[in-house]
Amino acid sequence: MKPNVIREMSTNELKERLDEEQKQLEKLKLNHAVSPLENPLKIKLYRKTVARIKTELRKRVIEETKKEISR
Repeated sequence: MKPNVIREMSTNELKERLDEEQKQLEKLKLNHAVSPLENPLKIKLYRKTVARIKTELRKRVIEETKKEISR
């Protein structure tokens, strides 16, 4: 998932997507441990997507706290 797509999503959508992506990542890791995946780079892509979503959520939390402090 591209960063600009992530930025356009609402916070609730991001939280839901994060849960879905993390579940899929765990599923892929488990499947890969049992029998090798056809494309193990999928694990890397899901991991990066999870990191991007977490980064955007953290960025939004920081912006909110800055707004509250400046009031």
